[in-house]
This record gives sequence, C-alpha cells and structure tokens, in this order.
Amino acid sequence: MQNLGKETETLEFKKTTGEIKEGMVSISSILNKHKVGTLYFGVKPNGDAIGQDVSESSLRDISRVVYESIRPQIYPVITEEVLDDRHVIKVEFEGGDVPYSAYGRYYLRTADEDREVSPAELKRFFVANEYKEKWEKTKSEVLKKDVDKSTLKKFCEKAIAAGRLADGKYTAAMILDRFGLASGDYLTNAGNVLFGKKNPVTLKAAIFATDEKLTFIDMQMFEDNIINLLDVGEQYILKNIHWAGEITNFNRDDIPEIPVAVIREALANSFAHSIYNGSTYHEICIYPSKVTIYSPGTYASSHKPEEYIKKNLQSSIRNEKIAKLLFLSKSIEQFGSGFKRINSLCKDAKIKFSYEIDESGFTFIIHRKKTTGPASKADIVTVNVTENVTLNKMEKLVYQLLSINPGFTRDELADKTSKTVRTVQRTLNSLRDKGYIERIGSDKTGSWKILK
Repeated sequence: MQNLGKETETLEFKKTTGEIKEGMVSISSILNKHKVGTLYFGVKPNGDAIGQDVSESSLRDISRVVYESIRPQIYPVITEEVLDDRHVIKVEFEGGDVPYSAYGRYYLRTADEDREVSPAELKRFFVANEYKEKWEKTKSEVLKKDVDKSTLKKFCEKAIAAGRLADGKYTAAMILDRFGLASGDYLTNAGNVLFGKKNPVTLKAAIFATDEKLTFIDMQMFEDNIINLLDVGEQYILKNIHWAGEITNFNRDDIPEIPVAVIREALANSFAHSIYNGSTYHEICIYPSKVTIYSPGTYASSHKPEEYIKKNLQSSIRNEKIAKLLFLSKSIEQFGSGFKRINSLCKDAKIKFSYEIDESGFTFIIHRKKTTGPASKADIVTVNVTENVTLNKMEKLVYQLLSINPGFTRDELADKTSKTVRTVQRTLNSLRDKGYIERIGSDKTGSWKILK
C-alpha cells in the first residue's frame, strides 16, 4: 500500500468523497494561509492510499461542490490517480484573492488542522503576514556604518556564552551579512532596530501610585535599539518591584516578587512580535497590583495564549530575523514556548498573569501579590498609622510621594495627584498636624521631613 506521507499545512487527505464538506473547509483554510495546496480523496489521514470509486460523475461532483461552497470562486485541477492499483482523486488548487470562505465561514490552517476564525481575527492575520513579508527585509535610511558596534559585541558574547553561536571573532560586517541585516550600504529595518545607534525604538516606562493612569511617581522615555532596551526594561522593572530576603545555609538571597525569567521572556516576546512601522512605542507600567508590558501592533498568532500553554504548537513569528537574533542571545529561550514557560514560572512563584488584546496592541499583565502600598522607585514605603490616627486616601498618596522625594513642591504634588494646589495644601497641613511630616527651611527652597 503506497503511503503519501503525513498531512501538512498544504496537504490534506480524506478517506472518501463522503467527507467532501470537510474537504472544502480544508481548501479554504489552506488557501488563506498559503494560497496553494493539494487535497486527496481515497487516502487515510496517515497517508495510506486506500482508494475509492472514481468516475466522471464523481469528478464533476467535486468540481460543482467547489464552485458552490468556496468564495471567492477558484478553479482547481481535479484528476484521477492510481497508486498501487488504488484509484484516488487529486485536487490541486491555488488562489491569491484571500480571504476565502467555505459555506460562509472562515478558516486558517495550522499544522494539519483547520481552525475556524472570526473575520476580525482573519483580518489581523493578513495584516500581520503582509507586514512580515515586507518590513524586516526593507532597506532602512540608516547607513551600515551607523551600527552600534558595542551592542553587536554584547550580542556576540551572549550568543557564544549560550552556545548558540560558534566561538570566534566576529566583525560588525560579518554579523550583519550573515543574518541578512544589511542591504548594500544600509541597514535593513531589522538590522536598524536591533543594532542601530540612532535610537530606533522607544520604550516608555512609568510607575503609578494607584491602579489608574492618573498619579505617576516616575515616568521615563528610553530611546535605543532592541538589544539595549531589553536590559533597560528589565532593570527598570527589577528596581521598582518588591524583593524578599531568603536565608539559606547562613546566606541571604534577595528574590524579586516577579521571577527575572518571566520579565525577560515577556520583554523579549514583546519586542519580537511588535509592528515597528508605526509611530507608537513599547510601554512598561508598574502599578500597585500589577506590572504591564505593552507591545504595539496586532496580536501575531491565530492561536490564543492559553492554547500555547496546553499544546505543543509552532510559534507564529512576525519578525523572523529579530526573533532569531533574540533566540541566539537567549533572550528567547525556545520558539513557541514563551507562554508555557511563563505559566510554569508564575505557578512556581505563586503569581498570576493575564493578557489583553485590542486593535492597537498586546498587553501582557503580571499580577502582583497584595502589598501595603503603591509601587515606588525603591522598596515600597509603608505608612505606619497609629491606633488613634488614620490617614485618608489623599493623605496616604501625598505621604507616599514625599517619602520618595521630600523636595516635591505643592505644584508638583498637584500635578502628580491630579488635584488642585489648594487640595494638596490642605493635605500637607493635615499630615503635619498629625505628626507625619515637618517642613524644613523656607516655603520656596525648603523640603519636607518624614517623621514616621
């Protein structure tokens, strides 16, 4: 019995024409993903040719069903083949007028499965694919000589240490040419965002005093290449979350509330799967109850994140060159394993994560354990309230801000709390009367002293 091998993303087997409806679904699914494919009737899913009755009538019937069920219309080549004396029907099809539907529904091919998707999800897929085919390889306006050689050296050292790049001496030209990151005298778009020294990528980072984007304690705008921003983003988060001391064998280990590996994986995937041809930026927000990492551009995969956790699925890579370089430097541990790895690490650390997907981007959310105060530039400052004295929400907020920077003026406190100067002054007076703060020096040049 002849075997045709395994089903693939462009090859589908059906045992008989009794499965013709499922066959139409496979045709639309394959066309939407690859624009060309082959379908056999009379072949088992494992590739064994078992044969079926073939006549001029059955060939016409398939042609008629294709005509009636697939939209827009396609014109496949339908033939009879004989494999080890077994008659099978071969349907070869192609079409570039995507998207295609079968019986009014839309499907996408993933491995050997046909997955129904919504029109909006299909639109996101096509936008991402169109971008993927063009952007990375396009020549940027940045000259090859403007590559950041120190960043390239750092990349090589990490990749060699990870065992993913052969040990040796590499020049900037060697790396750029080897990985297709240059075009003539210019860097490609991928080469520029990875190694350019003209600040090609923007990362906005902020700490908020509450879970609303109103009162910020700190806000920074970092402009650099991806390789450097990965380190910048990681350090920003680690400096502004809680750490716990753990004593083991008389040694103290400082452990962050969010595992470093989770932060690295989330940041690396954010940069790997973004859309870079817009004017938006990446974003890190640290709130009292969560840390969010925002990646601009539509979600890159037709699979939901939880499907990657439950199954062993291939990664849907939007920026192949960026992802490959981040993999080589071990910023990405393994393709397709990001969510599975994050899920395992978060379970071990007893923290939860979630995500939000909208038309503009993907937000990864790490939920923090409940704390006694909002995030700050250093360890969280807890307001110690006595039994007989209580602070209201505004008083706690102003106290928190002054704990971080006693030099804040009334105008600055008003700006950060989104309140009037008059409200801030009343709050300062109340904190002073309750014995929490004391003014040192003049109103113009002085500062506040924290008493409790």
